[in-house]
Amino acid sequence: MPKFRSLSLAEAMIKTASGKRAQVIKEYLGFIERLGRDEAGHLQVDEGESIAAVRRRLGDAARQAGLDLRIRRTGEEIYFWVEKVTRRRRSRRSSQ
Repeated sequence: MPKFRSLSLAEAMIKTASGKRAQVIKEYLGFIERLGRDEAGHLQVDEGESIAAVRRRLGDAARQAGLDLRIRRTGEEIYFWVEKVTRRRRSRRSSQ
């Protein structure tokens, strides 16, 4: 009998993706997954690559994983971190 396990749609999409673009997305997702809690990543663009392409790939990988990633750039360097999810308490005003 087969073994069943449930996983997120994003994880299934990443694991089943194929082709060159999928390989690139997996590589960039690896960069994101290496981040520890309260850490940021740093990428320096290689010669022949555009900073816009690197930013786009990083953003695509984060979206595939369902993560809220902040990406900032300084010159030819990119800094990124996973945005913490904060839940705001909604206040209820009593009607008087």
